[in-house]
Amino acid sequence: MKVKDELFGKEVLDADIQIVGKVMDIVMDRDTFEVTDLVIKKTGFSEQIKASENIVPMELVKVIGDKILLKGEDDI
Repeated sequence: MKVKDELFGKEVLDADIQIVGKVMDIVMDRDTFEVTDLVIKKTGFSEQIKASENIVPMELVKVIGDKILLKGEDDI
């Protein structure tokens, strides 16, 4: 899998199917080259108010497809 093509720019949705933002960067383990975290930038009106990024550990990702779905409380 080419990480850049597969993850960058994908919309991230929370468990309630609300848009959290888009993947703007990733964090990788230097030894295993495994993606450990996604850097999510808020999109839309909230992005214009202040620049904000969230770091989401891969353990909280439920599904990666056309969009990235995060786990809810029931999944954790």
